Amino acid sequence: MVMLHAYGAYLSRKIEGIRMELKRKTDGAHMNVNQYKEIVYLTFPLLEQLEMVRHLFSTRIGGVSKGIYESMNLSYSRGDEKEAVDENFRRIAGIFDTTPDNIVCSKQTHTVNVRIVSKEDCGKGVTYPQEYDDVDGLITNESGILLCTFYADCVPLYFADTKNKVIGLAHSGWRGTVNKMGEVMLKKMHDVYGTEPEDVYAAIGPSICQECYEVGSEVADVFHQSFPAQWQKMLKNGCREGKYQLDLWEANRMVLLNAGILESHLEVTDLCTCCNSRVLFSHRASNGKRGNLAAFMELRKF
Repeated sequence: MVMLHAYGAYLSRKIEGIRMELKRKTDGAHMNVNQYKEIVYLTFPLLEQLEMVRHLFSTRIGGVSKGIYESMNLSYSRGDEKEAVDENFRRIAGIFDTTPDNIVCSKQTHTVNVRIVSKEDCGKGVTYPQEYDDVDGLITNESGILLCTFYADCVPLYFADTKNKVIGLAHSGWRGTVNKMGEVMLKKMHDVYGTEPEDVYAAIGPSICQECYEVGSEVADVFHQSFPAQWQKMLKNGCREGKYQLDLWEANRMVLLNAGILESHLEVTDLCTCCNSRVLFSHRASNGKRGNLAAFMELRKF
């Protein structure tokens, strides 16, 4: 009993240290830092208020992977040991009182393709192979399915339609953002389930911030074209000629607001993956030597 108490105190000190270490980018509502056994994970206060969903965004902490994948790596495709990734998924599933057999994963290639997920998909990407490809967005209205998408600087998008009981997750890098993945998700949810944007609560998750994300003119040019009246709010000149700093958070916020999400129903992260590469995987900070973070979302059973 004494040992358990001491271990609990150790974990409490560890999570408090992580809270202190995280470099926040805004003065607004902070993402919550949570603990489940050894695992440290993040949640949005806005989405936590919704009884219909459970969600999280993983950190590097609480898994069993070693080396550059330490420790909560959730990718089978980057060279990590399969057994370690299996255990990491098992641990994450435990937070939701479920098993990896109920997880459904995206298969991302920077598209705006969205898959409608059903019970028949359960386990795909973890315990079963995927027969689909080029899928960066997942939506479902079936409870008990744990949706999963992957990140290491790109933007996670969360969606919860409180009227029709529909949820969605999407991966939106610069290509997904310039092609307005958030708008595509809302349209798909409308076409399949009757979702109206004003009934949706949404969140923009941890990813690379504007100060860390330098792009060339070829990327800046397509943002000029895609956001002709708004590009100045998301791009600023970089330190070098021909370079720009791109604000993916602001760009995705504009996409969602323009698509009809109410401002009071939208929460934007305050955490940059690159600034916090000790706690979060970052492709840029690690020069590509890293594992994957993941976003998870589940429609509760009622």
